[in-house]
Amino acid sequence: MKVFLIRHGETEMNAQRRYQGSTDLPLSPAGRAMLRRADVTPERVFVSPLVRAVETAAILFPSSRLVTVEGLQEMNFGVFEGRSADEMGTDCRYRAWVDGGCEGRCPGGESRGEFCDRVCETFVRLLERERQWGSGLLVIVAHAGTQMSVLERFGVPKRPYYRWMTGNGCGFVLSDEDWERNQTLKLLGERRFTGGVSW
Repeated sequence: MKVFLIRHGETEMNAQRRYQGSTDLPLSPAGRAMLRRADVTPERVFVSPLVRAVETAAILFPSSRLVTVEGLQEMNFGVFEGRSADEMGTDCRYRAWVDGGCEGRCPGGESRGEFCDRVCETFVRLLERERQWGSGLLVIVAHAGTQMSVLERFGVPKRPYYRWMTGNGCGFVLSDEDWERNQTLKLLGERRFTGGVSW
């Protein structure tokens, strides 16, 4: 089975380089205009419940059934949401979080470990069910953090968390051929769903 992990299109907060996390914002007009319909139609697409992911999935896969899944949403950055790194340069809570490798719990939000566990448990449940049903394609439209969490834990070749970062409207294609043996996903390539070719 092939697995597609796709990041939502651009929002105003993305363009302003602000922490967005669980803040539920739509795509910006520019972000919406950049997206291109995919030239494949999966039976169903699994989507983060946040509106920016739902809107992206509807543009990319207009004829597919969209299934929103709790657990796929982006990390909750707590009091950091809506703010940029520059704005928080003198915030001692933010500095402590950054100095700790961005792994501790954000005040009022999640730690990266909590977030990654949530996302990966949700992903494994979806993958195992689709494998049981004999699906040839698992498509997930969610967030950069969702992608990075899944791929740091299961992707090969191995890369650290932030090395799996991709742009808005972009994604990774993987194979589950080694899943039963060692719970890994082999990277087949990257795709973008903006501008010209979309698949």
